[in-house]
Amino acid sequence: MSSILKSCAAIPADDDARPLPARAALVERLARVVPRAEIALALPQLERIAALKAARGAVVVAHNYQIPLITAGIADFVGDSLTMARYAARSGAPVIVVCGVHFMAESVKLLCPDKTVLLPDFGAGCSLAASVTPEDIRALRQRHPDSPVVAYVNTSAAVKAEADICCTSANAVAVARSLGRPHLIMVPDRHLADYVARMTGLEVATSGGQCEVHVKYAGTDIEEYRRVTGAVVLAHPECPREVQEQADFVGSTGAMDEYIETRRPPRVLLLTECSMADNVMLRHPRIEFLKPCNLCGFMKAINLDNVERVLARPETAIEIDPAIAARARRPIERMLAL
Repeated sequence: MSSILKSCAAIPADDDARPLPARAALVERLARVVPRAEIALALPQLERIAALKAARGAVVVAHNYQIPLITAGIADFVGDSLTMARYAARSGAPVIVVCGVHFMAESVKLLCPDKTVLLPDFGAGCSLAASVTPEDIRALRQRHPDSPVVAYVNTSAAVKAEADICCTSANAVAVARSLGRPHLIMVPDRHLADYVARMTGLEVATSGGQCEVHVKYAGTDIEEYRRVTGAVVLAHPECPREVQEQADFVGSTGAMDEYIETRRPPRVLLLTECSMADNVMLRHPRIEFLKPCNLCGFMKAINLDNVERVLARPETAIEIDPAIAARARRPIERMLAL
């Protein structure tokens, strides 16, 4: 499956031991997308967080939609929700701080049951994950008794526990084809389900959820942007069909990054969460990124203040009922075995 496995350098805990070029390099890198005054104000906090990470034996995993002060400033790994969890599982760290939303922290806990998994803000939810419940899946199974259930990783552990197999936006088509069935249930994103149906010719039932960020984009916007800027348009499959049909490429955040790395278009319009463009820009400074910016408020609930707080006082951690966790791991393991 396609994935982003891009590590971001952590800041040394001991400021006196920090080589000046390393600090300067961090500032120069961040300055591509963050005002220098903001970087200067953040540096002492970045150093405190680095010291707390060292004291706790913690690593920080961050989603592509987090701000650059997190992804480049404190994260040990940056990627999509599944690759974050897989990195955490491979890491020898006993404590994992998840800079993402609640279902992502649950995914980390599912793959790292013996580690302490910390989410800086338990209010960091997800409109898409909240759109489907275990009861919804059971009702869909009653209406489509012969259809296997594919749960997008953007779901709670309780929902995954009701599924036959999981998928990511990168491997959804491959997962659907692997089932060898003419029809299936895919929850919760209706736009991803529609994309899979079009790519495979399968009959796909869905619960009808959608991401509040990606549905803000419209196909009519793309035509005008392309006419004025000549940009290559990359869209996430959580966007509506009209957007996907107008885009030059449709794919996951990892696939977008790979497309940019391979094709190196001079000007790019990314139709996904706004911070993704900032983070890709850090890796590709010679490419011009246009941002019709749609932010995820849930992702932005994570910030340097609550990361520092949860490391200083790790009083709350992600816990999953063992019976649910055991059932939720099975569809993830089935997906990873493909």
